Amino acid sequence: QLYRDARECLTLLSQRLGSQKFFFGDSPASLDAFVFSRLAPLLKAKLPNGKLQQHLKSLQNLCNYCTSILSLYFPWDGGEICPPTSPTGSGGEAEEDPHKRRNQLLSVLVGLVAMLGYAFLSGIVSIQRGSAGPASHQPIAMEEEEEEE
Repeated sequence: QLYRDARECLTLLSQRLGSQKFFFGDSPASLDAFVFSRLAPLLKAKLPNGKLQQHLKSLQNLCNYCTSILSLYFPWDGGEICPPTSPTGSGGEAEEDPHKRRNQLLSVLVGLVAMLGYAFLSGIVSIQRGSAGPASHQPIAMEEEEEEE
């Protein structure tokens, strides 16, 4: 029932958009931002069940709508997201990025360095040099602290 309602909603959006560039003429409105925020992830994400995604890709005007917004407002990421529909089906995994693993690893490393840098700069984590002096200068262990209370 949920998929049926979603398909119907996409079809109604497609009919309402028609051949216009945006829902209310030649310039985007808040409705365009809202609709795009729902359609773009549906088009770009890899989903376990692609029924709704395939239905959206079959609605060429909504596909073109997302592509034009991506190229207009996100030119660095505005590539073609909706290939022309073909009766044979999907292209898929064969065109996958050959450097995907490297890019994922670099992303994780950059994120880790950024988080550690933030932790050090904000004082959440600090490095203190320990001295090999008398035991009275060493911090009290948690168990000893609880016994003192």
